[in-house]
Amino acid sequence: MPQHLLDHSLDELETLFAEWGEPRFRARQVAQWVFNHGATSAEEMTNLPAALRARIAEAFDIAPLPVITSRLADDGATTKLLLDLGGGDAVEAVRMDYDPDPNPLTLSPAKGPEAGRSANAGAHDRTTVCVSTQVGCAMGCVFCATGQQGFTRNLRPSEILAQVLHFARERRVTNVVFMGMGEPLANYASMMRAIRWMVAEDGLNMRQRGITVSTVGLLPGIRRLADEGLQVGLTVSLHAPDDELRRQLIPTAGGVTIDQLVEASREYIEKRGRRVTFAYALLEGVNDAPEQARRLAQRIRGIQAHVNLIPYNPTAGAGLRRPSRDRVRAFQRELQAAGINATVRIERGVEIAAACGQLRTDVMAQGRIPLAVRTSR
Repeated sequence: MPQHLLDHSLDELETLFAEWGEPRFRARQVAQWVFNHGATSAEEMTNLPAALRARIAEAFDIAPLPVITSRLADDGATTKLLLDLGGGDAVEAVRMDYDPDPNPLTLSPAKGPEAGRSANAGAHDRTTVCVSTQVGCAMGCVFCATGQQGFTRNLRPSEILAQVLHFARERRVTNVVFMGMGEPLANYASMMRAIRWMVAEDGLNMRQRGITVSTVGLLPGIRRLADEGLQVGLTVSLHAPDDELRRQLIPTAGGVTIDQLVEASREYIEKRGRRVTFAYALLEGVNDAPEQARRLAQRIRGIQAHVNLIPYNPTAGAGLRRPSRDRVRAFQRELQAAGINATVRIERGVEIAAACGQLRTDVMAQGRIPLAVRTSR
């Protein structure tokens, strides 16, 4: 089966075309067709010689991922897709459109594609795509639908980019958040190849600051990302004010402590000059007490960061409940009183199973992925 074109970097494509006896600039032309013109076949690249188009078609796959199902919410402003990867694997992607508003809201980088808006000021019309990096997830967070699916495999760079390109063919994508299925830093190489294409002038040519990576807290990955020389945002999932409770909520947290995560975040801020977000999923009677808010504030005080509070969207864990609005606001007030910048995410796509991994779980449980699709690639 041909390799996918976008599993290769621009440098690699330039080298390959040179080996074929073609000018190196042909690689840039091909990239521009894929990213700027939405080409899904070599035949569409009409400014390339016919013989080269034929060779590209023979060597590379450029076809988009088939859509298994799609759902709309928020008067069409939120779209969720389930994309076929072949072999029975499927992955989710979400697009969220934000129109100009006299009192604009900005994306609150919460873990999961249901990431919504919080009351920070933002100035521009934008389209945000939430992408997945793995089929399933090995982190096992008790409140996450994807975490309950277990881990199947990492996505290739082309499969990550396909999620963005699907939506980019319809509307310009201004922001990408790595907050869908899977742990991005556990698939570091593919994530970075995808990001390099996103920010490349001959790729999607996105702003580096328009990209955010969310992690459950893989320390080596955080430090590695800090040394990439990119201005991408970082969101670190805490979800608890103490290590014991955090390990109950995130069984794979292992020996990583909150203090270590805060220190790694501090290093990221110093190297990249970007504020870090701490994600905190609020679970009634588990981690939403005012005293827990005060303890959380003590752990992160003095760091250039803010807390994104995420009222639990019931999807997975038995017995877990969503706190009342009053409890959520009380938790937020405690953080703010301690000098911590804290926002509450306004959800998007609740009625279309937009929580991370929820749509895939629903569709697979219903047996709605036909055999022809399962074996089509």
